[in-house]
Amino acid sequence: MRVFVAGGTGALGRRLVPQFVARGHQVTATTTSAAKLGLLEQLGARGVVMDGLDGMAVGEAVAAARPDAIVHEMTAISGKADMRHPDRTFATTNRLRIEGTDHLLAAAEAAGVPHVVVQSFAQSYGPGTGLLTEEDPLDPGTGAMARRVSAGVLHIQDVVAKAGGTVLRYGGFYGPGASDDVVEFVRKRKFPLVGDGTGWNSWVHLDDAASATVLVVEKQARGVFNIVDDEPAQVRDWLPYLAACAGAKPPMRVPRWLARLLAGEFAVTLMTEGRGFSNARARRELGWEPRYPSWRQGFKEELA
Repeated sequence: MRVFVAGGTGALGRRLVPQFVARGHQVTATTTSAAKLGLLEQLGARGVVMDGLDGMAVGEAVAAARPDAIVHEMTAISGKADMRHPDRTFATTNRLRIEGTDHLLAAAEAAGVPHVVVQSFAQSYGPGTGLLTEEDPLDPGTGAMARRVSAGVLHIQDVVAKAGGTVLRYGGFYGPGASDDVVEFVRKRKFPLVGDGTGWNSWVHLDDAASATVLVVEKQARGVFNIVDDEPAQVRDWLPYLAACAGAKPPMRVPRWLARLLAGEFAVTLMTEGRGFSNARARRELGWEPRYPSWRQGFKEELA
C-alpha cells in the first residue's frame, strides 16, 4: 500500500514509519523541518515538508503522494510541561487535532483516499465505574481546564467518525522520546502523588502503538479502537513503581488542596480522576498482541 504519515518525525512517527516499511508498504511521511528530511530517508520513507495547519499545503502533499491511506500523527508538544497552564502546552497540538484533521479529511476527499486514521488519546474524566470501551464517548468532565485541553480529541471524536475514518485512542505513551520528561521529574521528586492517587491511566509502549496502527491500516479497520495495554492502573500504583524502575526515591505525597494551589486544577484532576480503557476490541478484531501487555514489564525494561 501507499501510506501517507502526517507527522513522521514525532515520537510515534519514528517508530511507525519503519514498521510500515518493514512490511513492504511505500511510505510518504511529513515533517515541518527540512532538516529532518534526512531522518525520514533513513527510516525508509519519502520525506515531505508540510505545515499541517496550511490547508493548501496539506492538499498538495496528499495529492502528490496518491496514498491508499492517511495516518494523522501530528502533534506539537515541546518543552517542559506547564501543569498550571496545560492548555498553553497543548495549544498547537489542539490546532493540529482540529484544523489539521479537517485539512487531512478534506484532502482525502479531494484525492479519493479511502481511509483516514487519526490519533486520539485514551483519557476520560467523566463519572462512572469499570473500563471504557469504544462505545463510550470521551468525557473531559466538568473542569474548565480539562475541557480546554481536550478540545482536539473531542473534535476528532466527532468529525472522523462522520467521515467514515478511524480513531485510535492511544494510551499514555512511554519509551524513548515519549516519557523522558516524566522520568526526569520523578527522579528529581518533582512528580508527587496527589491525594490518594485514585486517577486511572491506560498505558501503551510506542512500538505497540505503532504495531496496532499498522494493523488498522492493513485491515482497513473502521471506527474507534482503544490502543492500550491490558492493565489500566491508578496513579498510586504506577507512579511509585515507575520511581523504583528509574532508581528514584518514592514520590512525595501532597494533599489535594496544596496541589491545587501549586499546580492548578488540571493537575489534581489528572492524578485523582479518570477511568481506564479496555483493549478487547483491538485484540479481537485486529489480532493485536502488544509486546508489553503490562506497563509493569514495559517500565522495568524500558525506563530503567
